[in-house]
Amino acid sequence: MEKTLQPSSPHSVLIAHCPSRQVLDLIADKWTAMIFALLEQRPTRFNEMERAIEGISHKMLTQTLRSLEQRGIVTRTITPTIPPAVEYALSPLGVTLIPLMAALRQWAEEHMDEVEQARQAYEEKVI
Repeated sequence: MEKTLQPSSPHSVLIAHCPSRQVLDLIADKWTAMIFALLEQRPTRFNEMERAIEGISHKMLTQTLRSLEQRGIVTRTITPTIPPAVEYALSPLGVTLIPLMAALRQWAEEHMDEVEQARQAYEEKVI
């Protein structure tokens, strides 16, 4: 008789309708990883992030920051100047993700050659 794997937590991402899936989707998103790379260094204004993250659209940056703020991972501070200055920073909850996010970025950068070699080998087998 085959034994089925059981979720290890009531908030398991293996459960179809568990909200933890939405959180995982958000923190595993490539744009979130890039935003973290900036916010780990210091609070940053929207326009600075938009210029620093190549390829991100205004709309995608807005949506990602809004989702991070809604889930308590990022804070948004408006300074009442003309025009208003909006700055984003990691919240205390967001700071707890720094080691994880940094490790994922580091892994991707360090293993890129191996990943590319594997992709090329796979393509050669398939063709």
